[in-house]
This record gives sequence, structure tokens and C-alpha cells, in this order.
Amino acid sequence: MITALVVSTVLLWIVVVVLAGMVLALTRQIGVLYERVAPAGALMIGRGVVVGEEAPVVRATLVTGHTEMIGAPASDRRSTLVFFLSPTCPVCKTLLPALRSMARDEASTLRILLAGDGETAEHEDFRRRERLGEFPYVVSTQLGMTWQVAKLPYAVLVDAAGIVRGHGIVNSREHLESLVEARDRGLASIQEFARQQGVPATHAHEHPHGPQGEDRAHAHDHATVA
Repeated sequence: MITALVVSTVLLWIVVVVLAGMVLALTRQIGVLYERVAPAGALMIGRGVVVGEEAPVVRATLVTGHTEMIGAPASDRRSTLVFFLSPTCPVCKTLLPALRSMARDEASTLRILLAGDGETAEHEDFRRRERLGEFPYVVSTQLGMTWQVAKLPYAVLVDAAGIVRGHGIVNSREHLESLVEARDRGLASIQEFARQQGVPATHAHEHPHGPQGEDRAHAHDHATVA
């Protein structure tokens, strides 16, 4: 009886040791996989504003009636994240909670401004319906044309000095945060960091956006940063 108990105890310890070894091996593989997977970032396209250069300054009127020089140096020394959206863009709506969270978490260093084009009344209704009163909101066709925004949702990060620090198509909070991360690292985009590390590029979905707020058919194509 005692012999059987000893044998079973030894077998149980062997099983425990084997399982512990498997857990350690899996943990190591997860770490290796994490290092090899590129960080997801906003997709930069080959046109529009240029990272490292001054943002084109556009005079625009907020839906509240106030006038703002978008792209100009900020007196409060905060960066400005200009988020281009449309009331008819489904992905744009899914990012609103992420924008609210970022606005709270980065309040001391970041200001978020919403921008769209088309009918002002449509945007005002969208602003009320989605309870976006906490964000400055501008409806300006000139802004989108000057900054050459062709896809939605799109974001441009301008620092306190009026210098473009990042821009690209975004469809997740990770993409939005990648703009701030790239700025903090002194890079043009998070994909540049990925290329420096020798890891694969990431993908992003695009939502076509035209002048005067004309929404074309929703696209599900993948665009890849080489």
C-alpha cells in the first residue's frame, strides 16, 4: 500500500514537472512571436501633408460658430489630433469611444478635433446624436482638400509648433495611438519603426471619402505599407 502511494506521488511530480516545462516553452514561443509581429499602425499614403514639415494652416469655422486656424501653433502647447470622419462612415463611429478615452488619458498633451465636410446640418445632427459636444468639431471642405484627405477614417497629428508628426488611415484605437507613439519615438510612422526592426508591415482598411461629403461605395480592400 505504501509502495503504491510512493509510486503515485512520484508519477504526479513527474507530470507536474513536465507541465511546468511545457508552460515555460509556450511562454518563450509567445515572446518570440510578439517580437516578430509588427505593431499595427496608421496607414500612411503617398500624398497629403508631410511628416516633419509645417502643417498647411486652414481657417475654418467650428459648428459652435467659433473660428479656428487649424494647423497653426498651439498656445496651450498641446498637440492636436485632427480626426476626419463622416456621419455615414461606420468605422468612424466605432472609433468614437477610443477618441473619448484618448481625450481623457492624454488631456495634458493632446487635443482632439473632429473634421468633416458636406452639409453642416447633417454634421450637427450627428454631433448631437453621438453626444460629441466635448470635441471641437469643424465642417470644412477646404481642410480636407488642402490636406488631401481621400479616405476615411483619417487622422493627422500636429504638434504644438504646427509641425506634422504623423498621419494615416485609422480603423482602431491601436492605429490612433500609433500616431502618438511614432511622434514620441521621433519616427514618421510606426511602420518605419517596424521596418527598422525587420518585421513585416501591417494592413489597414480604407473607407473612400470624396469632396463635398460625397460618400462612395464602402471599400474593404487591404492597403499595405511596403
